[in-house]
Amino acid sequence: MSTEFTLSAGGYTAVVTARAAALRILQFEGRDLVVPFPEGGPIPDYRGIIAAPWPNRIADGKYSFDGVEHHLPVNEPERETALHGLAFPLDWTLKESDAGSLTLTCTVGPTAGYPFVLELEAQYTLDDAGLHTSVTARNAADVAAPYGVCPHPYLVAGSSPLDEWLLEFSADSFLDVTPDRLLPIGVLPVDGHAFDFRSARAIGSTEIDHAFTGITFDGGLARLSVRDPAGTGVGMSWDESCPWLQIHTADKPEPIPGRIGLAVEPMTCPPDAFNSGTDLIRLEPGASHKASWSMYAL
Repeated sequence: MSTEFTLSAGGYTAVVTARAAALRILQFEGRDLVVPFPEGGPIPDYRGIIAAPWPNRIADGKYSFDGVEHHLPVNEPERETALHGLAFPLDWTLKESDAGSLTLTCTVGPTAGYPFVLELEAQYTLDDAGLHTSVTARNAADVAAPYGVCPHPYLVAGSSPLDEWLLEFSADSFLDVTPDRLLPIGVLPVDGHAFDFRSARAIGSTEIDHAFTGITFDGGLARLSVRDPAGTGVGMSWDESCPWLQIHTADKPEPIPGRIGLAVEPMTCPPDAFNSGTDLIRLEPGASHKASWSMYAL
């Protein structure tokens, strides 16, 4: 059974597992703000994990960096991609903790397809304003390394069906993808499209598994809200280290229950960035990168 850690503050409770540094539970006054998963078992659908050293997909598990071609294990065989990085199967190590904060660390690499070494540190802090998370990566090797990161929570607005939830976030473009492999085609405007949620409106039957960009940052933060018509809701904010946002309506083929939460993933780079180079972080030896985000009740 994987070790886990419980934080409490300001009416909030968070449970984080050592496996994948994953957020297993986030509640406010007993109400779920994210889709939880059972204690001790596998983590379904990457719920709550830290996806690093890349978010989303790498086509065919292949990429070139500094003139060298690398081949990663394909862990999404139905789409022939390498999905959500290398940190999620790992047991992270406790660095420090108290009632309201937790710091976990792990080392990624060198491994097949990623002959680099990154030291990752995830810090969770809970207070009256919600749960605040940061992930810092440091290149611990003597060569530059490609890097990207995102969280993977499934937000829960309330007890009404997801189709009735009111979603709002300010992004003026989205990344069109192939229907079969969800690999990038090109950036399109949201104007006149079903993906335009710049004003709050019901998600309806719209199926989304796309990255958005052209995000508005106000005072250095972007914000998203999803509200249940019954009056509850959950919000998320993130800093300018993440100019991309993956939204997924958690659609599943029957008989698996679908649309049980809204995946909201602020990303430092888009899908397949190891190949496109778009917003890919190049970490030089000894260099660090930090990304931060928060979740809170509405």
